[in-house]
Amino acid sequence: MNYLVLFLLPSVAECTVTLVLFFVRFDSPELAAVALLSFVAYVFITVQITIWRKKFRQGQNKQDNKYHELATDSLVNFETVKYFAAEAREVAQFKAAVKKFQTYSVGTQASLSLLNASQSLDIQLTTLLSLCIVSTTILHASRDGGVQIGEFVSINAYILQLFTPLSFLGTIYGAVVQAFVDMNNLSGLLTLSPDVRDAPNAAPLQLHDAARGAAVEFRQVDFSYPTDRSRGLRELSFVAEAGTTTAIVGPTGAGKSTVSRLLFRFYDVDAGAVLVDGQDVRRLTQASLRGAVGVVPQDSVLFNSSIEDNIRYGRANATRDELVDAARRAQILPLIERLEQGWDTVVGERGLRLSGGEKQRVAIARCVLKDPPVVLLDEATSALDSATEAAVQEALRQLGTGRTQLAVAHRLSTIRTAEQILVLDAGRIAERGAHPQLLERQGLYARLWEAQLESLEAGEREMPVP
Repeated sequence: MNYLVLFLLPSVAECTVTLVLFFVRFDSPELAAVALLSFVAYVFITVQITIWRKKFRQGQNKQDNKYHELATDSLVNFETVKYFAAEAREVAQFKAAVKKFQTYSVGTQASLSLLNASQSLDIQLTTLLSLCIVSTTILHASRDGGVQIGEFVSINAYILQLFTPLSFLGTIYGAVVQAFVDMNNLSGLLTLSPDVRDAPNAAPLQLHDAARGAAVEFRQVDFSYPTDRSRGLRELSFVAEAGTTTAIVGPTGAGKSTVSRLLFRFYDVDAGAVLVDGQDVRRLTQASLRGAVGVVPQDSVLFNSSIEDNIRYGRANATRDELVDAARRAQILPLIERLEQGWDTVVGERGLRLSGGEKQRVAIARCVLKDPPVVLLDEATSALDSATEAAVQEALRQLGTGRTQLAVAHRLSTIRTAEQILVLDAGRIAERGAHPQLLERQGLYARLWEAQLESLEAGEREMPVP
């Protein structure tokens, strides 16, 4: 807009005045025609070449993102790359992406050079033709009506001045087009509206007794994923009483993780309701709901910062004593004290400098520091070895004290003490009850239990004798 007001509009006005002067004052329609045609040609060349350059800029941006993604994936997953001896493959993919980026980058610069050369050629040709016309007029002019030397200089000055504002056209227009290209993805994101949003009259979650946790209820819940209508939940109903542990088990694809996503309101139910302490989550603010629910996921993601920063992520304003207490209850404090830099130890990208068990305990400490009335354990120990699992289980036991726990579990041995076990199958509750009751029924749970025992026994038999 500033360029339009300060440069483009004055340039158009100046061109108009110049044409009128050439017609009226200098009686030279040839000069007026040359000036008009050159003006139009200049604008046409600038617009067309800049639009043509757009595809190079788009390709350059795309390939820039591509080779950065490849570099990040290769470095973060370096162990997997080494496991499969795929270093050469990763290097080749990275080189190919960089080569494409360079191709588009060269195209961007070459098209810019072409634009500058075309603009300069237009200006030079216009000046040359104008001088030729004026020179011819001077040579053949009569004494009373011809163009004089002073007027020759004036015409030359008009021609040069005509292109002075236009010289910025290519630069400014190119910058504008480039900015639109760079903002294309951002604009797309900004125009997206979230599928889940707070209701106009949403209220904060009100807990009846935060010290003993909060009850969680799924009431006749139906839900299907937008991209896969075959997956989801069907008429799911259960109540997790405040201060108790409810385990959710079942085969892969049964809907266990869907329960956690609905509780956090990443999606809204198709029918029924999800309630926390008797309050429909759709009528609550998302901030208050998620502030009341803590989670320890299967794959805990840590930030590339210090251990203290990662634990303090649970509650930024926590005191030092609260931070130390959370680490102690999560059984990560001895490790922190052994480290050379202690709390200031940087954990690396996604916590690569820590083992799986250590990352889990940092995640537990983060959840302890948050101090939520409801805790969701989403396969929190499925990727750990037996020794590490025992330490993490003790930390989880301390975490669950005085809280409502929902434990999505694959290893059935970790949820034997749960007050209630829900066995999901194809999005429905196939069985429910305590561990001994479910074994007596000899149903799906009993079959899953026996399969895990057989797998464990087979593994022990195959272990070499020292």
